[in-house]
Amino acid sequence: MNAPVLGQHMGALHGYEQVLVYLLAFGPFVVLGIVVYVVRGRDVAEEDRTAEDPAGDPPGRTRD
Repeated sequence: MNAPVLGQHMGALHGYEQVLVYLLAFGPFVVLGIVVYVVRGRDVAEEDRTAEDPAGDPPGRTRD
């Protein structure tokens, strides 16, 4: 009978435990935001390069 009650409430979290909870809860979203930002920057750079080269060839390649 004591085990279920103990599992439901063990008291307030310590400071480092709160930090761990926040990292687990929000960390993946922060990483996802960084990935989206970096990939979007690459896409914009690729669009700029393509606009400069209307043929759409990658830099360094020549058309036959």
